[in-house]
Amino acid sequence: MRIQGLRYPLIIAHRGFSSRYPENTLTAFEKALDAGVQMIELDVTLSRDRKLVVIHDETLDRTTSGRGRVRDRSLAELKRLDAGAWFSARFSGVSIPTLEEVLRMAAGRAAVNIEIKPEAYEAGHPEDAVERQVWGLSKRLGMTGDVVVSSFDARVLSEIARMELPPALAYLSEGEGASRALAVCRSVHAFSWNVDHRYLDRKRIDAAHAMGLRVFAYTVNSAGRFRRLLEMGADGIFTDDPGAMEAGLTF
Repeated sequence: MRIQGLRYPLIIAHRGFSSRYPENTLTAFEKALDAGVQMIELDVTLSRDRKLVVIHDETLDRTTSGRGRVRDRSLAELKRLDAGAWFSARFSGVSIPTLEEVLRMAAGRAAVNIEIKPEAYEAGHPEDAVERQVWGLSKRLGMTGDVVVSSFDARVLSEIARMELPPALAYLSEGEGASRALAVCRSVHAFSWNVDHRYLDRKRIDAAHAMGLRVFAYTVNSAGRFRRLLEMGADGIFTDDPGAMEAGLTF
């Protein structure tokens, strides 16, 4: 699904349908797609052999059967870990996906928000740097127009912005001032400002819209808060429960 063809307000499945299925797994993404979301969100970092893998944490401890840092394991080693049993025994055997596996699953069905983790950033910008690999993979799959690349690290976005025909970019921010966040968005010609919903109000949303930015709030699991954000003018929300938020659109 092309970024330019999205219908607003947008419900973005945060790490897939992560309230009911193990986050950042093919199962969670497939269930989110089945629920009809227009965009899924995921986190990407590099394995020891510099492959793009989808996992949120810098370490394996919370969401897999492994221990230690993701970057210290090869893709083959990561694939042998169980990434589902921590959530529920019925998901035992679910593995960590590669970014390519997720993109191929989503192709033609939904846009993909790819968050590049700050710890994956390398100041030397090697040829196989994470941001170069994300750009190259989306280009190879013909999905540049279906992808939004986001990061809390402005340096990652700046690197991608300098590439030929870059994908859409989004700056992630938490509690820092809106003026600084919007300045970063302006500097990288961002598509959207992805911001902690607790720091949003109508004035900040209006300021972003005046710059031509979309505003997506994270992470919202309350129908009441969802409705309030829409009333303030937010263009969409990240949620762990896209099914419940979809139902909220009928209010």
